[in-house]
Amino acid sequence: MEILNSPIEFQWDGHNIEHVHKHEVEPGECEQVFFNIPFTVKSDIIHSRGEERYFALGKTNMDRPLVIIFTLRRTKIRVITARDANKKERKIYET
Repeated sequence: MEILNSPIEFQWDGHNIEHVHKHEVEPGECEQVFFNIPFTVKSDIIHSRGEERYFALGKTNMDRPLVIIFTLRRTKIRVITARDANKKERKIYET
């Protein structure tokens, strides 16, 4: 899915930084996923109510597999949440 244009910018505030920290993920790790290959992005139809949401599956620079839920705010990516990929998601990523 081609939804991201270059250059990629991120929108962070205290709320979304705190939320990813609850899952023991750093904002910088989230950003790394968007620049590493392979990288998968799909529309999150189930959770897209007030605005269109997406989920990304990829790895950090340290090979940590993450799932990131995000939305686009004009030209910026706003991460809603991020967490470690589960076993099923890691398998999808590896195929």
